Amino acid sequence: QVQLVESGGGLVQAGGSLRLSCSFSGRLFSSYNMGWFRQAPGKEREFVAAISWSGGTTWIADSVKGRFTISRVNAKNTVNLEMNSLKPEDTAVYCCAASRTTFSSAVSAYEFWGQGTQVTVSS
Repeated sequence: QVQLVESGGGLVQAGGSLRLSCSFSGRLFSSYNMGWFRQAPGKEREFVAAISWSGGTTWIADSVKGRFTISRVNAKNTVNLEMNSLKPEDTAVYCCAASRTTFSSAVSAYEFWGQGTQVTVSS
């Protein structure tokens, strides 16, 4: 069974930066496409970014394009989300997710999910 554990969340002022990490265990990490999603209170879960199993392809949501970067280190079973120029509207719980078969922005495409890490951006 795949286990995903996020870290790196916290409170930051608008314009600041945070780096989220997701640690993967239980299966062969390099076989999985990975994604980051976020959910703000009262809102649906929203796609943020995805990266293919090899790291060769990335997909960034328009809402964060130019500010967020996704990367992975297969040797360390880790996927990262670098977040710069943060805005109050980026406040949410950020979760990583894993998909063995699909490179997608759809929530339903991902088989395994972490518990999430809170990101709060103050104005």
